[in-house]
Amino acid sequence: MRKALLSTLLLLSLAATAGAQTVLLNAAGATFPYPIYSKWFDVYHTAHSNIQINYQSIGSGGGIKQLQVGTVDFGASDAPMTDAQLGETKFKVLHFPTVLGAVVPTYNVPGVSGDLNFSQKAIVGIYMGTITKWNDPEIAKANPGMKLPSDDIVVVHRSDGSGTSFIFTDFLSKASGDWKGKVGAGASVNWPVGLGGKGNEGVTGLVKQTPGAIGYVELIYAIQNNIPYGKVENAAGKFLKADLVGVTAAASGAAKEMPDDFRVSITNAPGAAAYPISSFTWLLIPAQIQDASKREAVKGFLKWMLSDGQNFNEGLSYARLPKPVMEKELKAIAMIQ
Repeated sequence: MRKALLSTLLLLSLAATAGAQTVLLNAAGATFPYPIYSKWFDVYHTAHSNIQINYQSIGSGGGIKQLQVGTVDFGASDAPMTDAQLGETKFKVLHFPTVLGAVVPTYNVPGVSGDLNFSQKAIVGIYMGTITKWNDPEIAKANPGMKLPSDDIVVVHRSDGSGTSFIFTDFLSKASGDWKGKVGAGASVNWPVGLGGKGNEGVTGLVKQTPGAIGYVELIYAIQNNIPYGKVENAAGKFLKADLVGVTAAASGAAKEMPDDFRVSITNAPGAAAYPISSFTWLLIPAQIQDASKREAVKGFLKWMLSDGQNFNEGLSYARLPKPVMEKELKAIAMIQ
């Protein structure tokens, strides 16, 4: 009797496994959240063996383009799609914030091992090309007692359409009217000076191998590659080194007044504790998914991401989403039809 029962249960289990349809989801986009996305997709596949999510870390601009032409099931971007991009897309796109992260100024300055302080004026000047030496008075003023070399500054920026660039240039546009008028904010801009690296990985590599270089990358890339990153002057005039507390503080205002479409900027946020180059990053999901199995797989992953998935954030130097934002997103999942 017991053997017969076990056999029946085994058969039912095998039948259920065989009946579970394999679902393959293809996605592409931002490099900024790639470390956490890679972790999430692996963990989710382990728990849901019939669902496989393949993600290409190609930059936010590439992710948006691939979504628009339909070569991926969903995209990812650190820059919310503009009204123009949404208007030229043949289907409705929903934005779902996933994590909070920080962009940091990384550098390779011979003889300097401690944390450098960067005023907003200094960062703007470096990327505008008006500050060209590491011992420039604007840099020295924020770093009293530190011996700075007279070496040339080698500016490194992204070469691809990049959400990280959007976050960085959005901050620069708020810090400087001159930058806003001459260069502006965007995933791709006409950089006044500098060398281009592809992806956060490419910028990290260039900074690491180039004496005198400065670049901007997502926090986890600086930590994983063991390269120094500096403190940045925030809107309250405080120099802060990026951490989860500062990123969470930057999002506090947006969490209370999050728009229904979740498109919001939190760079240079007010408050003494707010790290100034912080941002949400988003998954870009079609509102209409014709394939029922893919639609349910996407909705199931989003629900998991907003609950169990957030537990992996801190270990990879990303901050959890504020609770009000998660609650608003859980309701928005119903919009995927």
